[in-house]
Amino acid sequence: MPTTDATATQTVLPVFRPSLRAGSRPTLTDQFLAFDCEHPYVYRALERLTAERIAAGATRIGLKGLFEELRWRLPQGVRGLNNNYTAFYARKLIEDHPHWAPAFELRRRRTP
Repeated sequence: MPTTDATATQTVLPVFRPSLRAGSRPTLTDQFLAFDCEHPYVYRALERLTAERIAAGATRIGLKGLFEELRWRLPQGVRGLNNNYTAFYARKLIEDHPHWAPAFELRRRRTP
């Protein structure tokens, strides 16, 4: 009797796997992805703030300024909102809203 492998018919879903090596610390990208996953409202708030600034006529927007405004607007603040994440959020905003790209200045990433 032929047997079928049950795993061969199952769909494999991608899983977030940190790029950790034995004994190493999570990379900044890993930290950002974990934070963004746990706090999706931060990205939505940054989208709103960016849209408000662009609607008001801003031609240049700094994510660090948006971070500070976000810290003031949220009553309890955002624990773990690290300034190291600004470049990641800027790239994510541009990816989702390409027409906003001229408002942000990005530098070349040194690490992938």
